[in-house]
Amino acid sequence: MQRTVAVIGGGPAGLMAAEAAVARGAAVHLFDAMPSVGRKFLMAGKSGLNLTHSEPFPAFIDRFGRDRDQLEPVLAAFSPGAVRDWATGLGIETFVGSSGRVFPIDFKAAPLLRAWLRRLRTAGVQFHVRHSWIGWDGFGALAFATPHGPAVFAADAAILALGGASWPQLGSDAAWIDLLRDRGVSVSPLLPANCGFNAAWSDHFRARFAGQPVKPAILAFEGSRDRGEFIVTETGIEGSGIYPLSARLRDAIAAYGVATLAVDLLPDYGADRLAAALCRPRGSRSLSEHLRRTVGIAGVKAGLLRELAPPSALADPTALARALKSLPLPLKSARPIAEAISSAGGIAWDGLSDALMIDALPGVFAAGEMLDWEVTTGGYLLTACMALGKRAGEGAADFLGLPPRQNQVKPFQ
Repeated sequence: MQRTVAVIGGGPAGLMAAEAAVARGAAVHLFDAMPSVGRKFLMAGKSGLNLTHSEPFPAFIDRFGRDRDQLEPVLAAFSPGAVRDWATGLGIETFVGSSGRVFPIDFKAAPLLRAWLRRLRTAGVQFHVRHSWIGWDGFGALAFATPHGPAVFAADAAILALGGASWPQLGSDAAWIDLLRDRGVSVSPLLPANCGFNAAWSDHFRARFAGQPVKPAILAFEGSRDRGEFIVTETGIEGSGIYPLSARLRDAIAAYGVATLAVDLLPDYGADRLAAALCRPRGSRSLSEHLRRTVGIAGVKAGLLRELAPPSALADPTALARALKSLPLPLKSARPIAEAISSAGGIAWDGLSDALMIDALPGVFAAGEMLDWEVTTGGYLLTACMALGKRAGEGAADFLGLPPRQNQVKPFQ
């Protein structure tokens, strides 16, 4: 008799888990609370779907920091190169951008998702939308709330891929935490990752500069110096230059109540060249005009300088040069997790088998952002979610004793 696998969650991890399990001959049923699957995947691709990254694998895996050891074997089995081959197998060609990030040729997420869903349906995966998982019934079957009332589904194995707590309007509301904790599963608190931060802007600065990008800049914190950009918001800062630092900034705020980011507003100026330029006589020109003419500081950068530098620094060219090269920006708190790109925390690694089965729940596997790991954006997050889904799907198939099928089209090209 065909063995049944239930996958709960229709994001990249859940879809990849379904693909891996159906490839082994399981009857796969995928459940999602939303009216359609892949909604966060589509949202992430609105500005260009960053599938993975092209850097060498040792550098790629180092991006995962403290979670490196847990994720290395998972990512080695479904590497960035394998992600590109997999996309090609769906008819989606990819290219490497100037930053090393990998995108579909047309940058879009929708064609890839459509091709993926076609292949899954052709392979036999059955989709059940508007099914919100609410736990188990008294007989061990999976229980769901649906628009038509309660429903149950008995499966031989289950894979949970319900996401974290970011973008809850797209389905990742973390309602699963209490369901698992009640069953003895250790879950670390969920925290915002790849997020913005709050700063104490003056009303004048906020009104004049909110929404404006600061670029180029170098952002430094705890020995790290990275070139990037960020956006001034009504409440603080956000953007691609901040996300690689967000974990350390968040943790420092938790420990000390504040984290001070150092911003180099003139990364293309050496300190000596900058000091020499600022020491030139300015005559009757205002400081603002002097900065604009000599080193190009104007607009939001000039606003940041006046907002954050001590008044004494503005009166002394040497001190002014130091401020422009290392402007202290105190951050008070991370933005709410619902606004974050992703979340940290989740099911503890020591409560999982190598196949991602939850020790306290035999036959139940977990994948994606439900697990306790985090990484910056840049293709790393999506690749890891898919790799974890693949590992969980294969783990469920192994648990059920399903051998590889030699006569079936392999889903990973």
